Amino acid sequence: MTLEHRRISLSTGVELDVWTQGDPANPPILFLHGFPESHRTWRHQMAALSDRYYCFAPDQRGYARSSKPTSVDDYEAAKLVADVFALADALEIDRFTLAAHDWGGAIGWAAALTHPDRVERLVIANAPHPYIFQKTIIEDLDQRRASQYIRVFRGDALERQIAEKGLDWFFEHSFARHLPAGSVSAEDRAAYLDEWNQPGALTAMFNWYRASPTDVPDMDALVEVTAFLQRPFPQVIVPTLVIWGVNDPALLPCQLAGLDTL
Repeated sequence: MTLEHRRISLSTGVELDVWTQGDPANPPILFLHGFPESHRTWRHQMAALSDRYYCFAPDQRGYARSSKPTSVDDYEAAKLVADVFALADALEIDRFTLAAHDWGGAIGWAAALTHPDRVERLVIANAPHPYIFQKTIIEDLDQRRASQYIRVFRGDALERQIAEKGLDWFFEHSFARHLPAGSVSAEDRAAYLDEWNQPGALTAMFNWYRASPTDVPDMDALVEVTAFLQRPFPQVIVPTLVIWGVNDPALLPCQLAGLDTL
């Protein structure tokens, strides 16, 4: 059974490229990718599960050939979450399991928190809970240091460097160097470069960072506890599985502390 591609216009005003695999009569699983990836992140999991589940995975807004609104505000979490449910509506799916990684996981947490009536189960792979992430960026200097790249991605200097040095440089400098040598095939490398090379894609991908309300102080800043951390935080009430690669250099194992209480 192979992946099937569809271009779907959503009620949120964007068009997403979406890949499906499996029988639509089976229980649905929605897969959300992270930065700087695409639906291809999940192709092996979709192949393995499609005999029992209806699997669907979009290139989220701003990525690959999906719509790329030009305003930073177009990448606020509420709009990205709205895309999730608009996509499910377009496929006539009410409740579904949501599996998500990295930035897709940030949207996954938000979707489960705000729409537990529609997210039946949540699977998170290396995507920090919003409360714990903000708390550790302030209180844990190792995590704050590991998160300084977010400050870089929010600026425009890196984009200017990429424009000058090319996407091959970006691939080697800011992506492949975090992966085991030889772990990305020539075919996968070509796919990444093709997706990033789509008009507006690079800016749109960085706009996910620019639109985020998460505060990342510099290393020398003296930071007071924010109002976000002082308010009671809603609990995730849907069954949730968290899978974590503890060698992740950007998201340290401190992201797991206290998860069982949230």
